[in-house]
Amino acid sequence: MTEEAHSSTHPPLPPTTEDTQFSWLRLLRSKRVGPVTFHRLLAEYGSAQNALEALPEVARSAGIKGYETCPAKAVDAEIKAAKAAKARLLCFPDPDYPKLLTGLKDAPPLLWAIGDLSVLDRPMIAIVGARNASSLGLRMARSLAQNLGEAGYTLISGMARGIDTAAHQAALQTGTLAVLAGGADVIYPAENARLAEDICKTGLRLSEQPMGLTPQARDFPKRNRIIAGMARAVVVVEAAAKSGTLITAQDALDYGREVLAVPGHPFDARSSGCNRLIRDGALLVRDAADVLAALPPCGPPPPDPAGNSLQEALADLPPPPPQRRSLAQTHALHQQILGRLGPSPTSETELLRDLSLPPHELAPALTDLELEGAIRRQPGGLLSKAFPEDGD
Repeated sequence: MTEEAHSSTHPPLPPTTEDTQFSWLRLLRSKRVGPVTFHRLLAEYGSAQNALEALPEVARSAGIKGYETCPAKAVDAEIKAAKAAKARLLCFPDPDYPKLLTGLKDAPPLLWAIGDLSVLDRPMIAIVGARNASSLGLRMARSLAQNLGEAGYTLISGMARGIDTAAHQAALQTGTLAVLAGGADVIYPAENARLAEDICKTGLRLSEQPMGLTPQARDFPKRNRIIAGMARAVVVVEAAAKSGTLITAQDALDYGREVLAVPGHPFDARSSGCNRLIRDGALLVRDAADVLAALPPCGPPPPDPAGNSLQEALADLPPPPPQRRSLAQTHALHQQILGRLGPSPTSETELLRDLSLPPHELAPALTDLELEGAIRRQPGGLLSKAFPEDGD
């Protein structure tokens, strides 16, 4: 069984009885059943119970011997742990399920939630960044989180050390949402136990993982996609060139969300990822006003230390440079180019015609892709897509 897009264009009805919820949990906790496969099976067999009955034969057809679905006692234990933690099960796509997640092909079928569900009613912005954050980075995260919360947004992050922790702490009064890589009842890192309790008083802890699960390295990218999927925008405050934070930014781009970044000193490795995002088209963030300017208005404006209104502050900002692509637009253009190219060489003229682009817009994108090693220039000025086996 593989993770394929489900065949139905209509989302399944959420489970309305405890027996149906039990079947959903058993199906999702069965081996080799991830979110995409879950949706496909539900669409194909009409119900989780039907899918559970068909799974062993489906597995045998795929060459998997001795396949067994998740045992009922494991789900009983999970439900018991959830009741002890006062967790509520949010099922795709019931009224309390996060609205922006419903449009994702890999949307979590089930989410355990602990805390105040009302924070899901407000639009959300994610703030993510380095675990080994600098003092300036922590101050920036706190300022952004507090002001964006006062502007009417729910602040989302992953409750990791550093930037995540600072952002959650600053947004406790306005409501913050922590997406966890392990179970919703498992606090990681342990030093954030007090923060986890405080979050649930005015906000929410959320996880797609089984209750009681201690997170492993493979679980953090899964968490990151939920953060990106729930947010209208992702703000990156300090990130190394290769980090989990940039995975969240990439997920946001793939989901069509806005990506913004706080610039940093070129010599600080913690800022290299942010500076690269800005170079590639991410909106530069100096304060909450820059974030709010990139999004539709929401609620009351954040307080201005100088006593001026947010609207007055925004009016004084210089207009964006003409014809400057956002990071989302740049990413989309790169994907269009790569989608047109293959191993057979193609001329730039053909590419221009297929994409209906002027040369001055195509040329920089080709340069970026060539530097990244995604495309290769062939003799005669022709272009081809690079593949892993094309080593220099």
